[in-house]
Amino acid sequence: MFATTFLLTFAALFPIINPIGNAPLFLGMTQFRTNAERNALAGRVARNSFFLLLASLLVGSHVLEFFGISLPVVRIGGGLVVAAFAWQMLNAGVSADGDAAAASPAPKPLDTFYPFTMPLTVGPGSISVAIALGSQRPSLADYPQLLLVGAAAITGLVAIAATIYLCYRFAEETVSKLGPSGTNVVVRLSAFILLCIGIQIIWTGWTGLMALPH
Repeated sequence: MFATTFLLTFAALFPIINPIGNAPLFLGMTQFRTNAERNALAGRVARNSFFLLLASLLVGSHVLEFFGISLPVVRIGGGLVVAAFAWQMLNAGVSADGDAAAASPAPKPLDTFYPFTMPLTVGPGSISVAIALGSQRPSLADYPQLLLVGAAAITGLVAIAATIYLCYRFAEETVSKLGPSGTNVVVRLSAFILLCIGIQIIWTGWTGLMALPH
């Protein structure tokens, strides 16, 4: 039971969060920061992602039920956020040779939650999956099984957070062979894919919303 729940949690969230694919975007957004700043940011993003997913897993379904919000609506709203963020990335003025660092003023402090934690890392898709996983937990009557399943799910989230940290922490080493121009191309391509993902999330939410009884 423990291993099955752990693998289910990790396997369900990893492809949607896709920290490997997000690493070039993370690097592009922090290209004018020092290695120490980038490494510290990677740790904070991983921590924030863990707690956001944990909250979605434990209380997400109850919050939606309290406010009368359905999962399709969450997908539509989250998809709009992802698409808007990706569009901003596509149209951002990124210098391929890095001269913008000298011409621009001192960088402002980075907000670790938006956009690095959400929607770049933990988007509406992964939140929806976490809520769905949490809604399948055993009842309180079967307390030992509930405790075991909960521990396995939390361990899966810890593994996801560790993967996020490692991918972001070593993002520069991963794409260093591409060079500045190659990294810029990868960032733009990743932003376009993220835009398509956002539109797909909106479409999935809309389809689910239309299928609900009126």
